[in-house]
Amino acid sequence: MVLKKWFGSLLLLLVVMFSNAVGAYLGINIGTDVSNMPSASDVVAILKANQITHVRLYDADAHMLKALANSGIEVMVGITNGEVLGIGESPAAAAAWINKNVASYVPSTNITAIAVGNEVLTSIPNAAAVLVPAMNYLHKALVSSNLNFQVKVSTPQSMDVIPKPFPPSTATFSSTWNSTIYQLLQFLKNTNSYYMLNAYPYHGYTTGNGIFPIDYALFRPLPSVKQIVDPNTLSHYNSMFDAMVDATYYAIDTFNISGIPIIVTETGWPWLGGANEPDATVENAETFNNNLIRRVLNDSGPPSQPTIPINTYIYELFNEDKKAGPLSKRNWGVFFTNGTAVYTLGLSTSNRITGNSSVTFCAAKQNADSAKLQEGLNWACGQGGANCTPIQQGHPCYLPNTYQNHASYAYNDYYQKMHSTGGTCDFDGTATTTTVDPSYGSCIFTGSSNSSTSGGIFPPVAFGPISPQGGSSSLSFETSKAQSLLSSAFLALILL
Repeated sequence: MVLKKWFGSLLLLLVVMFSNAVGAYLGINIGTDVSNMPSASDVVAILKANQITHVRLYDADAHMLKALANSGIEVMVGITNGEVLGIGESPAAAAAWINKNVASYVPSTNITAIAVGNEVLTSIPNAAAVLVPAMNYLHKALVSSNLNFQVKVSTPQSMDVIPKPFPPSTATFSSTWNSTIYQLLQFLKNTNSYYMLNAYPYHGYTTGNGIFPIDYALFRPLPSVKQIVDPNTLSHYNSMFDAMVDATYYAIDTFNISGIPIIVTETGWPWLGGANEPDATVENAETFNNNLIRRVLNDSGPPSQPTIPINTYIYELFNEDKKAGPLSKRNWGVFFTNGTAVYTLGLSTSNRITGNSSVTFCAAKQNADSAKLQEGLNWACGQGGANCTPIQQGHPCYLPNTYQNHASYAYNDYYQKMHSTGGTCDFDGTATTTTVDPSYGSCIFTGSSNSSTSGGIFPPVAFGPISPQGGSSSLSFETSKAQSLLSSAFLALILL
């Protein structure tokens, strides 16, 4: 048995060896239950501006697939739940779907995976009998088109198919789905595909009746007396995310099938909720996703599979405000539809990912009052002596054309020049220091470790402006859809 488990682990390592060589990646989901959904070309512009290299679509929208052509972005296309039954009952329907939605777009559009439905077993259980047949028919159609090595077929499932995910070492799939799960795993192994998992620590925490601390759900360090330990393996779990992934590995292992890596197709945290959803906050969403980025990009796996990275797709690009249900369900988006970021996330360089504490920046606070931001911006660009040319129209930091973005640049420029002589990063409570570099594209923010105090004589200033006044700024803040598509602070979701 020991030899068998060792050999299984070796197979799994070989399956993902190439992925290990280039590093783990993060992608993002693009839902479309959105009012004022941007055009496909505008969506791709947002993706490119933020160096997002992997996306998951919930359907095979022709406009999006055409817009993604020649972008280099890897695309996971989706078969909707409504399509699963028809494809699972007809090889001809599967072949027609592949020809229409995959073969006609590659290689210009870099389609690399097909997600067959979404949480089919728990959302449309009557389709369980045809789920794996649908996957087989699609795979055979890919073989006929000579695309089976480029495009993998799988199906995302929720954690609900594992009734008791903790402790991970004893996790098993619900017996209700034993036959289907076994067929699914055999298919994934035979086609060198991967298990798609939707894992939400937010739901695990909010429905857990206080069993686990919120820090555990947010990837925050736990004190030694509160460490989460599997009593059977003595493995320590630093996050609920890792425990969910590991529970799935252990559940797969109960079928004595090995060599199937897990990819997390959905995870995230809502940033706004109703009165009975106190944990859906901007602060928690920002904390979760920043820590998720650091976790995924360290290229390691959960305790049972430490060498297997956890490639992950964040849920989601935009708020899907047309969805029914609680308020939190409509507020998972990382961007607003005009392309500006809901909150700041880690960027691409190692300093940005790790939050190098030796480099400090000054940035406007999320959700700061716009009137106060305008006052602070006027003060920084006027009496404060900040160089505000880069945020003028036509210059590198003009877009996105928002008070938040422009104030951040002006505040930081003032702070870097004046902090050594007493200048502060406060601006009537609208600013804060951060070790996350706000730079994006060609808009570069100077950090405190490499800033220079030379280069000009500035008028006397009140170093810690409590109520910024004076100094009228000539900046224009008119609304422009085209000019607001590029966003200022998001992660570079790239291969390391």
